Amino acid sequence: MPTSPATAPAAVLCVGDIAWDASAALLARHGLHLNRVGDGQQIPGSYWGEPEAGIIASDVYVRADTPVHSMLHEACHLIVLPPERRALVHTDATDSVPEEDATCYLQIVLAGQLPGVGSARLMADMDAWGYTYRLGSTRAWFEHDADDARRWLAERGLLPA
Repeated sequence: MPTSPATAPAAVLCVGDIAWDASAALLARHGLHLNRVGDGQQIPGSYWGEPEAGIIASDVYVRADTPVHSMLHEACHLIVLPPERRALVHTDATDSVPEEDATCYLQIVLAGQLPGVGSARLMADMDAWGYTYRLGSTRAWFEHDADDARRWLAERGLLPA
């Protein structure tokens, strides 16, 4: 799961490196609004602080230097919540392990829908950023240890067709 990095490693793909419209459209398909924050400005609702994405209700806040994995992770926290809980979110979405696992799984799946990103790149970025899993890597977790997360998402109809 995520750690609290001080600065983004240079090799991690950031929101400013990908198409804004594609990211906004992906989030909009899930009832979310992607909000651009100016360079150097504080990111509202950021749990870890800049440059990490922030969330407030159905809004996801990012800057150009926000890692793509952070944007997707925070968005997926909102996606996995029922609407009545989503409306109450400000900065911290959950302390539920099943929801956290589902969030991590879904962010990898949704990365495959973003041009220039893809699931493999996102998993590499998650490893570079400091996500930790029992099997040693994000890919190993996703492919061999995430059945519970996949099932949790499937039971709620949250896996893309």
